[in-house]
Amino acid sequence: MVPPDLSPIVNGANESPANAPAEKTSFLARWSRDPARWHARLHLAIFVVLVAGSMFAALLVDWPVSLNYQLREGDISPIDIRAPRPLTYRSEVLTELERQRAAAAVPKVYDPPQTRVARQQLARANLILDFIKQVRLDPYADPAQKVAWLRGIADVTLPEQVIGIILSLSDERWNVVREETLRVLDTAMRNVIREGELQNAQRAVPGLISFGLSDDEALVVSALVQGLLRPNTFYNPERTAAAQAEAAARVPPVEHTIAAGETILRAGDRVEALDLEILEALGLLRDRRTWQDYVSALLLTALLTGLQVAYIAQSRRGFWKDRLRVLLLGVLFAVFVFLGKAMVPMHTVLPYLYPLPAMTMLVAALISLPIATVSTLVIAVLLLLFTNGETAIAVYALAGALAGALALGRGERLNGFAWAGVWIIVADWVTLMAFRLYTGAATDSRGLLELTVAAAINGIFASSFTLVVFYLLGQVFGLATSLQLLELSRPTHPLLRQLLLKAPGTYYHTLIVSNMAEEAAAAIGADALLTRVGSYYHDIGKTVRPYFFIENYTEGGNPHDRLDPYTSARIIINHVADGVELARKYRLPEVLIDFIREHHGTTRVEYFYHQACQEAPDPAEVDEKAFRYPGPKPRRRETAILMLADGCEATVRAMNPRTHEEMADLIRSVINRRLVLGQLDESRLTLYDLTLIAEAFTRVLKGVHHPRIQYPGAPAAVRPLRRSWVGAPSPT
Repeated sequence: MVPPDLSPIVNGANESPANAPAEKTSFLARWSRDPARWHARLHLAIFVVLVAGSMFAALLVDWPVSLNYQLREGDISPIDIRAPRPLTYRSEVLTELERQRAAAAVPKVYDPPQTRVARQQLARANLILDFIKQVRLDPYADPAQKVAWLRGIADVTLPEQVIGIILSLSDERWNVVREETLRVLDTAMRNVIREGELQNAQRAVPGLISFGLSDDEALVVSALVQGLLRPNTFYNPERTAAAQAEAAARVPPVEHTIAAGETILRAGDRVEALDLEILEALGLLRDRRTWQDYVSALLLTALLTGLQVAYIAQSRRGFWKDRLRVLLLGVLFAVFVFLGKAMVPMHTVLPYLYPLPAMTMLVAALISLPIATVSTLVIAVLLLLFTNGETAIAVYALAGALAGALALGRGERLNGFAWAGVWIIVADWVTLMAFRLYTGAATDSRGLLELTVAAAINGIFASSFTLVVFYLLGQVFGLATSLQLLELSRPTHPLLRQLLLKAPGTYYHTLIVSNMAEEAAAAIGADALLTRVGSYYHDIGKTVRPYFFIENYTEGGNPHDRLDPYTSARIIINHVADGVELARKYRLPEVLIDFIREHHGTTRVEYFYHQACQEAPDPAEVDEKAFRYPGPKPRRRETAILMLADGCEATVRAMNPRTHEEMADLIRSVINRRLVLGQLDESRLTLYDLTLIAEAFTRVLKGVHHPRIQYPGAPAAVRPLRRSWVGAPSPT
């Protein structure tokens, strides 16, 4: 039986449930149900901070052009700075340091011992000793009650051993212990006990006890006195501050001498207050910027950042949800802005070594060429500002960057990096010649040779740097670069070898699904390479228990015939978790792990669910959650394509349609079912995309499931059983 045609849903019929009136909810409620929006806003904010912050800082940083410097405390000195003349001056910084040292050398001032504290503790001791005496003489309390009462005495913690000794002493010896306790406490509290020094006073208590007491009696006295000791001398901050101020006032002014040629700051040193004082005394500090400078830089930064953000938001929807790529673009942009500020202004040859093509190629290969172009144009505008309108340098950097990005493309071949370097060199040299001929400087053969060598170094370094960073991003940060995807697509990968050897049926199914998914991804403009490689690994979890999946059956029969539906469903569903575990073990990129997690979404294992409903006395008692995949639903177009390809291939294989029209109807029905069940809600696929995907699937499956010639005398082909519990929902 061919499922009903639900193609109006794919073709955009208005009767789709998605077009039903949305329930009116508050703004906060909508946002609370969609945390991804908050994450996207956070990523956007981080990007704006990186981009705008780097541009604003670069526009306001002045590199040294004379003997005047604009430095602040905490800055890093860009060059060595030496004193142009000798100088002796009265240093406020050094004087303040000496005053601080003198104040720090003054010891803390404490008040005299307070006798009030000693009297309070002696009175407290009498109350505690009287209570202990009452407990000892209580004829109605048993020993356990007495121990509990003595353990609960406030301010004094008595160990079990001490309590036992107290209860075992005779009245005569207890009176001796009582008197000795009061005497020792009185003696100890007459000494100076400062805050923070209580433990020292407690350690000195055993030395104050009379030698006429036994060890047990001395232990009791020591425990009682140590618990009753309190600080009796307290810190006086007012008197201490007054003493410190007096000591600081006695410090005479400090004079500081600087010799001619003496190094004040070295390149890379952090600027301190004394350095600024010396520069100011020598007259080497430049006047601070005016508010107009800051407003101008702020407006230009806001304009360029706003244009860049607006273009990215329009050209690549959902980009702000990709945290790693947002950070990559923001960090690369900020690094190359500061690098341009360091290399381009006030230099002759160094600007022609500025490796802007490396940033453009990385962004183009890992994100998109249009975004890379816009980012490069923004930096080219900044180069014009850094060089006070030197158009040649800005065009030189822009031409080489765009040529390298266009030559590299997605970076799917190693020789593409070499060709990118060649095209960078060619574009740079053409730009040099064009401007030199225009300005009449082409006759300067030495200068032209130097700049030609600089262009060659720039191309070689930019392409090499891009290749290294490309590799590191894939291996260290788990970013799925095209080179890493190509490496993972090789059949020699350990996981794919396991899939071939342990689950050959699943391997064959994976190859067909990958062809379907790649064709569909190319049809709608998604990442075809990522889709193909993700499809290779989506079922690697089946290698853990391959014989439980129908495509790997041998002549031993169906193992699920000996299991209940709940156990069978759990085994089938667990291939997702097993696949994620294997992927993490072999360090697959996180984006490929998403293919494993999302290729079934939150669908239900229909075969075993219906079997459980048939076996249960009441179908309503069947726990539907036990038969659902944990998800999440596909969150990107590529994983959604895999879900559809996986379901369509399994369904077509199970139903074995006899004609191409029947196959096309079957594919549309599977896609429609996923759409109606809401599995594609988060994938950003359009209804037109679904139509193109269905057509792509049909093209691929026509070449696989085609009619075959019946040879004379050969037995008729047996039509396969219509069972699809392999992990995809039943076609019916």
